[in-house]
Amino acid sequence: MENLEGEGGTPKKLTLYVAGETPKSLAAIRNLERICSEELPGRYVVEVVDLKKQPHLAREHNIVAIPTLVRELPTPIRKVIGDLSNTEKVLINLQVSGAE
Repeated sequence: MENLEGEGGTPKKLTLYVAGETPKSLAAIRNLERICSEELPGRYVVEVVDLKKQPHLAREHNIVAIPTLVRELPTPIRKVIGDLSNTEKVLINLQVSGAE
């Protein structure tokens, strides 16, 4: 999931850690797609990492719960745990907004 067509602001690098195709993981993916298209049009790069396929990344990246969304850029790193259904909470916790 990538969209860098727009101008202005630093692109947000987001990584979503999930574990397989559980209902919470699928909801988090859908909610993240919606948030990015509505709030960050043209200014995001998203990587989805399935920890069932790459379990070593959980320890390497300090992931203690899933799903977890990590904003890697711009720094500092910020994290949100859960299915990302509360858009306002996600935007506040990641310190991102469409106005940037």
